Amino acid sequence: MTVTTSFLKQLPKVELHMHIEGSLEPELMFALAQRNNITLPYDSVDALKQAYNFSNLQSFLDLYYQGANVLQTEQDFFDLAMAYLKKCQQQHVQHVEIFFDPQTHTDRGIPFEVMFNGLHNAFEQGKHEFGISYELILCFLRHLSEDAALTTLEQAKPFKDRITGIGLDSSEVGHPPEKFKNAFAAAKAQGYRLVAHAGEEGPAQYIWDALNLLNVERIDHGVNCTQDPELMAHLVETKIPLTVCPNSNVRLKVFEKMEQHNLKALLERGLKVTLNSDDPAYFGGYMLENYLNVQNALDLTKEQWWQLTANAIDATFTSNARKVELYQQLDKVMAE
Repeated sequence: MTVTTSFLKQLPKVELHMHIEGSLEPELMFALAQRNNITLPYDSVDALKQAYNFSNLQSFLDLYYQGANVLQTEQDFFDLAMAYLKKCQQQHVQHVEIFFDPQTHTDRGIPFEVMFNGLHNAFEQGKHEFGISYELILCFLRHLSEDAALTTLEQAKPFKDRITGIGLDSSEVGHPPEKFKNAFAAAKAQGYRLVAHAGEEGPAQYIWDALNLLNVERIDHGVNCTQDPELMAHLVETKIPLTVCPNSNVRLKVFEKMEQHNLKALLERGLKVTLNSDDPAYFGGYMLENYLNVQNALDLTKEQWWQLTANAIDATFTSNARKVELYQQLDKVMAE
């Protein structure tokens, strides 16, 4: 059966890999800069949009951290998250597990509670207003030290009951998982769920290390697992989810074009692949745009879209009751 745009729009979507700072659209960045009397090195929204053409992960990160400077107040963080949630509502995203980077903000003098309360209040409102369930995952910046990560973990303690997991993001190359072994052990001891970016620009060995040294439950990205057949077999056997981000991978030249992406091949091999938007403001689209681009390039079947969605539901850190609700929505769309 033909996979139509209408079908992809109606699918209940579950997003497991999205950096809230990466949803900062140029228009909102300019508005917040104006609100907070911050001068951006671009004279217009269009000029800023031109800067969103990256050659690699690092050139993206440089702009990403620069953009985060406009986030100053609790209202700014609330507005950022609410703008993302409105996109989710439009695209039938039903559950999100969102990364946030405290160090991006605390290192420039923004108190942890200002950042966190703004984000949390928005997701609570989104839950009540749009019916979008959520979990929040605090990420350590891997280009900083493990001591800095442990400091951030300590800062999070007053908010622990509202933070589900701990993740690891930022520049992968040169910052192997083993660098954060103690920080992840401490997070596990505190009861957090654990995830980590691995195998995007880094090698397959980083995926092994994230699993064996950090004890993570999900691998964020993971597309370089194909370098190691033994790892591929292990991922199939253990059903470790991969939170794959197709638009992001193409924009950052992990794959030159979407037709070369290995998402379909990984799915066919039996890996627990999920589909996500990563940093949608910077990478040309939210969940639906990723779905459409993947379908246009890789021509998935309806059954494969069911599997991708089911994988994401299974991989969530939400309650079993919420998973049942999400499955009921998925089966309803499949039956139409």
